Amino acid sequence: MTAVDLGLPSLGGLDGVPGAEGPQKAKDFKSDQEVRWCPGCGDYVVLNAMQSFLPSLGLRRENIVFISGIGCSSRFPYYMNTYGMHSIHGRAPAIATGLAVTRPDLSVWVVTGDGDALSIGGNHLIHALRRNVNLKILLFNNRIYGLTKGQYSPTSEPGKVTKSTPVGSLDHPFNPLSLAIGAEATFVARTLDNDRAQLTSILTAAAQHRGSALVEIYQNCPIFNDGAFDVLKEPGQAEQRLIPLEHGKPIVFGDQAVIRTAHGLDIAKADQVSPEDVVVHDATIDDPSYAFALTRLSTQNLDHVVTGIYRDTTRPTYDDQARQQVDTAVAAKTPNLQALLNGSDTWTVG
Repeated sequence: MTAVDLGLPSLGGLDGVPGAEGPQKAKDFKSDQEVRWCPGCGDYVVLNAMQSFLPSLGLRRENIVFISGIGCSSRFPYYMNTYGMHSIHGRAPAIATGLAVTRPDLSVWVVTGDGDALSIGGNHLIHALRRNVNLKILLFNNRIYGLTKGQYSPTSEPGKVTKSTPVGSLDHPFNPLSLAIGAEATFVARTLDNDRAQLTSILTAAAQHRGSALVEIYQNCPIFNDGAFDVLKEPGQAEQRLIPLEHGKPIVFGDQAVIRTAHGLDIAKADQVSPEDVVVHDATIDDPSYAFALTRLSTQNLDHVVTGIYRDTTRPTYDDQARQQVDTAVAAKTPNLQALLNGSDTWTVG
């Protein structure tokens, strides 16, 4: 994948620009700011993976921008030697939408958390996804509010005891990927903070996708929700719980497999079903019901968690269409604002 593939300016057009000669490396994307996350935070892994992966895009740094909301994850732009904005709580997708529409030369990334994106920012997230704005949205999910010191979040499990729910949360949590598929997102994926290889592979595919790409990352908060995903990292447990998706390959894990039923998808012992009954993953299926069924295999108690790319489909993007609409209006010499105000859709009272 290159900058040409993404339709963005490449390093090849940087003659005479200081510091742009030759291929970029991970260190070129590291800012001079001290990284301030708690020791053991999963954000470190994501940051390092991003800084290592970006040089492969062949984009110059001034054509990459990271926009965040509020939360621990939202410090991300400070640590990237690109353009960035630490914006308003929950509003990062809205700000990023404006940027994507007006600046087609930019690769726009949104960094958010489960509280920032799914609580105060819930509407902004689903509308960015349904519009298919050309954004790459990284949703760090640690199932807790970390920055504000440990309140339960929209992804915390029922009964979660926190400072804001001392006798247990009564809320039913979101399944973020079910929400994204319901909003008709064209690219949806999930990975874990400790799976560097899968994380990098998904980031690469998200960058290459034209449209809204949502990547949920299970990420450990060592202070307020330590070990929330440890069971998915334990030898002997991970093999039986994690369901990795690979396009074009049967969905099998441990001694189990994913099969079709009359009502959707289910999990069965691999030695008790015929090979032809095992689902072969196809992320390009346009009907969202298949990807949605995959999201329902994941359980809140982590008995099973599906990782990988659920959906990767094509649909016209909002920003491309908006720019085309403006060009069409300009070419047609659309009436001026005063003419529109005085048009047939106005009336006089009294």
